[in-house]
Amino acid sequence: MTRCVMKSTDSSICSDVIAKTVFCGIVCITCFLSAHAADGDTDTEAVVRPVTAAYTVEAGTSHLADTYLTPLKYSGWSMGLGYERMQAMRFDPERWVMQLKLRVEIDRTENPVRNAVMWYGGVDFSWGMMYRWRNILPNLTIGAGGAARMDLGCLYNARNGNNPASARAAVTVGMTGYVAWQTRLWRIPVTLRYQPALPVVGAFFSPDYGELYYEIYLGNRSGLAHCAWWGSYFAMENLVTADMHFGATSVRIGYRNNTQSARVNNITSRHITHCAVIGVAGEWISLARGRGIPSRTRIVTALY
Repeated sequence: MTRCVMKSTDSSICSDVIAKTVFCGIVCITCFLSAHAADGDTDTEAVVRPVTAAYTVEAGTSHLADTYLTPLKYSGWSMGLGYERMQAMRFDPERWVMQLKLRVEIDRTENPVRNAVMWYGGVDFSWGMMYRWRNILPNLTIGAGGAARMDLGCLYNARNGNNPASARAAVTVGMTGYVAWQTRLWRIPVTLRYQPALPVVGAFFSPDYGELYYEIYLGNRSGLAHCAWWGSYFAMENLVTADMHFGATSVRIGYRNNTQSARVNNITSRHITHCAVIGVAGEWISLARGRGIPSRTRIVTALY
């Protein structure tokens, strides 16, 4: 019996020793990994994603046609204000970039004999994401992706006494992309970019031919929304810009072509503009109060 007790006591002591040894080993390993991770954190680069923003003014020509109001085509001038924001995405800044665009436009056009005026006022907003390939060729970046867009506007023809206005509204999802190339103009760094945007599918508003907006107000609201696809609604935007960098601020000059065409309920509408673009652009970095830029920093720009 004594031997059995001694063996049981020895086994208990051995178990305690093993348990304490394993526990100490786990603590040591944890401390080592924590210290190693802390050392690694000091060597890790901080990723900074500056915001590329631009404020622009546009001026050019406008061509309007809307058979709901008149069978004639009106031509005149177009002016607009634009805002653009681009930034690399947080989850994968090297490959993904987002873009937000807002634009306000006003057009004044006249009929061919210059005895009637038709106005247009509108706003368009879009947000998209693009996957990009950097330095495919030296200083060349290519991006491709999708964007959601909303267009709101109104045509007004004072010559029509019964129905002088025609509303426009569309929500679409489509394709977009850009090509950016960094070069120099003498000693000035320049970023050249071409970006098209092409809606693919969505919905747009249109009344029936001859339907008064007063009838819609009274409750005749059936058949006002229509599927937007290339057979009934086509739109395309082409933007060419050159950003000349003068230190932290850039001067942007460019050209914008915007084409919209819709045909439904025997109503045909077209809106084509050609505008010169000029504005100010720059890159801004947001920092928390009381914190500077870390010593080891990797800056990932949005456009190039």
